[in-house]
Amino acid sequence: MREELLKDLTEEQKAKLKECKSVEEMIALAKKEGVTLNEEQLTAISGGGCSSSTLKCPYCGSTRIQRKDRIVGAGGSSTIEERQCLDCHKWF
Repeated sequence: MREELLKDLTEEQKAKLKECKSVEEMIALAKKEGVTLNEEQLTAISGGGCSSSTLKCPYCGSTRIQRKDRIVGAGGSSTIEERQCLDCHKWF
């Protein structure tokens, strides 16, 4: 992943990310750390190009993706973007 996509991560988070062995581990780490991945970051992690139209499901490779924003945090202070594959129905 390009360095500019990691600019908002702490050094500790970057080190943990380098230890991940799969896309699934990277996405799970981001959720655990409370990091919201933007469209470009998700596309880069999933192996797609630079536009949302090439975002691929990390489980089955489908490009049929549905986006959902979930509001979290005290008083709805943060938003988490989640996606669901319309083919295998897994969330990432």
